[in-house]
Amino acid sequence: MKISLICIGRMKAGPERELADRYHQRAVAQGRPLGVSAVHVTELPESRAADAGRRKAEEAQAILGKAQGGVLIVFDERGPALDSETVAGRFATLRDGGAEHVCFVIGGADGLDPSVRDQARLVLSFGAMTLPHQLVRVLALEQVYRMMTIIDGHPYHRS
Repeated sequence: MKISLICIGRMKAGPERELADRYHQRAVAQGRPLGVSAVHVTELPESRAADAGRRKAEEAQAILGKAQGGVLIVFDERGPALDSETVAGRFATLRDGGAEHVCFVIGGADGLDPSVRDQARLVLSFGAMTLPHQLVRVLALEQVYRMMTIIDGHPYHRS
């Protein structure tokens, strides 16, 4: 199985990037014994369209193009805020059911086009507050790592 984190926008150098890279490396290492062959982070450019609706539509095309054949799990403020154990259980079900590619998606500043949410197997929220994209990426990678530690019974996660 392969995991992708598909993000609209580029993360600049700095402490947020360093923390995201740290959780990415941890996820790669933790995933190997669980049958996760790769954890990729894909940065897609933000649309330059004049209005939000067109920007979201263009970004949706790019996201869906990168996620072809993958099971979508998207981060969106309208999704439920599930606990880490529940997310890990849903991921384990996908893995055990033979999913070959799971794509976690972070939309652009305008949010996600409905076409992406409609194709998602799971829509998740980090809560009702608005968060900067850099922090969402760090949180997403940390939760991918945490999800794998939960599945593996690793002591990182304490509930």
